[in-house]
Amino acid sequence: MERFLEGKSVVVYGLGKSGIAAARLLLREGARVSGIDARTEADLGEPAAALRAQGVTLSLGSAPADLLNSADLIVLSPGVPFGLPEVQRARAAGIKIWGEVELASKFLEGPILGITGTNGKSTTTALTGELLAQSGKRVFVGGNLGRPLAEAPLQSEPFDAYCIELSSFQLEGTDSLRVHAAALLNLTPDHLDRYSSFAEYGAAKARIFHNQREGDFAVVNAEDSGVIELARSARVPVYGFSVDAARSGLPLAGGARRAPGGFQIQLGGSKPEAYALSNPALRGDHNLKNAMAAALLARLGGAPHEAVQRGLSSFSGLAHRMESVRTLNGVEWINDSKATNVDSALVALRALKGNIWLIAGGRGKGAPYAPLVEESRGKVNGILTIGEDAAALAAAFGSSLPIHSCESLHRAVERARSLARRGDVVLLSPACASYDQFQNFEDRGDTFKRLVRAL
Repeated sequence: MERFLEGKSVVVYGLGKSGIAAARLLLREGARVSGIDARTEADLGEPAAALRAQGVTLSLGSAPADLLNSADLIVLSPGVPFGLPEVQRARAAGIKIWGEVELASKFLEGPILGITGTNGKSTTTALTGELLAQSGKRVFVGGNLGRPLAEAPLQSEPFDAYCIELSSFQLEGTDSLRVHAAALLNLTPDHLDRYSSFAEYGAAKARIFHNQREGDFAVVNAEDSGVIELARSARVPVYGFSVDAARSGLPLAGGARRAPGGFQIQLGGSKPEAYALSNPALRGDHNLKNAMAAALLARLGGAPHEAVQRGLSSFSGLAHRMESVRTLNGVEWINDSKATNVDSALVALRALKGNIWLIAGGRGKGAPYAPLVEESRGKVNGILTIGEDAAALAAAFGSSLPIHSCESLHRAVERARSLARRGDVVLLSPACASYDQFQNFEDRGDTFKRLVRAL
């Protein structure tokens, strides 16, 4: 492959995991790499020293305008908004601006299976990877989930397929990315602190269909009207999944729907295929939908029926997503720290039968809490609030449920221990981002697990 970046001046803006992986890939390709980040050297720690040692010029604590304006290419990490004034000025000056995923895709061979949506992306991505791996394929699983895509071209052996979670932030930074199998799981208000409207957020998600062509396909939620509207832009065969056999209004090439004991898939005019779904790691209707989407992606991606069924049965689930931490004195403690928005917390509540003590709060994203209040009726015994949005949550629930103001997660766990009785569930499903008190949702979930295991 031609080294088209050799000798080019490239700025990597944002030095989290994605930015570091992008910098390493750029160095391999012979680019002159500079890295900028609003954080200081002390904040970044060892990764900053490692980048310097590899020849990356670092500007930390600010974004020098002259550095951006003199670049041949700027690679943005997902956490860096395209709307920043300095980024917009660089774009107006004609400088190419890519996201890390766009950069990585230039160096990949083999099909990319991309999964996006507001909720369920991580589970569906990991499960799809498991189903494909059960068929003997060597699969890279990552993107917004764990491993940045830019790590894939740096591996010693190529992959048969790339199964990647794509956030709206990552899709914003794509231009020529071709997603061979594009899944759009659902669409509800999220990241309204970054987007000017729900429509703008949806438009970012719809970019997953933009460069598809003959031989590609899409998998969409046939029950979600917002998804269906966006899927009208797809120019490839579309397959739908539905718990309730919804009529989407789209011409579908096939799909999946609920069946006794699991679900069934129909591909074109072929005979329906039955799949059992009894794995406790995939409990709840939300995971039934995730499983149907993953099975469609895997089957259409070449995995045989038997491999898909094996993967559905063996999948161990993901940390921080309805993760059962322990059962103590008849009380189950569940870590759902990945529930960083209201809709995701709703999904968690719907997957459980009742007697729930809900730990919620953190940095809110602007969405109303009213749906959470409604879903809690008859299911939730009380709310234990933490973080910046604790007062907003308490105001939303009013007098409908007991509110226990705990401020910190540590106090919430202690209070839940004193309140919960045999048969109850203590659920950490915050409905908020974690950045007010934690590095990320993983840090929040790990802290919860550590506190619970110490009880």
